[in-house]
Amino acid sequence: MTLSFNENITLDTSRVNRGRRGAAIGGGISGVSIIGAIIVFALTGQLPDFNQLMGDTGGFQTGSKTQYVSQCTTGADANNHPECRMIAGTNSLDAFWGEQLPAEAGVANQQPYLTLYNGTTTTACGTGTSQMGPFYCPADQTIYMDVSFFNELESMGAQNTSLAQLYIIAHEYGHHIQNQLGILNRIDHNDLGENSAMVRSELQADCLAGTWIAHAAGTIDPDTGIAFMKQPTQEELSSALAAAQSVGDDKIYENAGMQANPDTFSHGSAANRQKWLTRGMQGGTIASCDTWSPATL
Repeated sequence: MTLSFNENITLDTSRVNRGRRGAAIGGGISGVSIIGAIIVFALTGQLPDFNQLMGDTGGFQTGSKTQYVSQCTTGADANNHPECRMIAGTNSLDAFWGEQLPAEAGVANQQPYLTLYNGTTTTACGTGTSQMGPFYCPADQTIYMDVSFFNELESMGAQNTSLAQLYIIAHEYGHHIQNQLGILNRIDHNDLGENSAMVRSELQADCLAGTWIAHAAGTIDPDTGIAFMKQPTQEELSSALAAAQSVGDDKIYENAGMQANPDTFSHGSAANRQKWLTRGMQGGTIASCDTWSPATL
């Protein structure tokens, strides 16, 4: 199933980089990963460290930004290639949040960078690795995507559809919005549990992803005046909700053959991830994504 970008839109690759492998920079989990923290915690009982996760994956080739300039130029490319789809999705998110963030919060959106990589890559938050899944690094305001992660979606109980993939990058972009609103630097990464600050942050990022999905078909490519995307079908929306459910803490534990412990949740249960993504889709605003006020989520 392919979520169709309008084929004649043009892709802006100016903020896209090709990841490179190198020595770790700093330490600690200062980036925000969609699932990696859950997996590592489930297996070790400890929050992960980028440096501890670094390993020689072999075969990693330093690429060139020029490959994206030449290969990812139109919406048709986005419909056919996951790397181009991530670029198109980021372009759409840039356009949407460029209007929504100042309108609601009075903050001008500073467009993040996007780094596409294989295996490992250096970041301002440490060494990024595919074991962590896609993540956002606030220190360099960059979303890091190893698109091979999408191959894991089906094994996690979700469909590897275009909108499921775009939900993931929209979630990481949600963390960038939180960063600009001053939310990320107030979060204690050791605060775990069903109603913890970590979980509230992750569920808010899910909701912000849903906010973009709600408006995606009406978000216009500034270069062509054409909407970036066609209206998603109900089946496509369902696939995004299934992806959110598949990366719930309890589902990750279950897939690892372990008993889920709500006291260690860092991203939210499958039901809550689906609930808050739905709330964003229905509410369509930052205000609808207040995960901080409810006593329980």
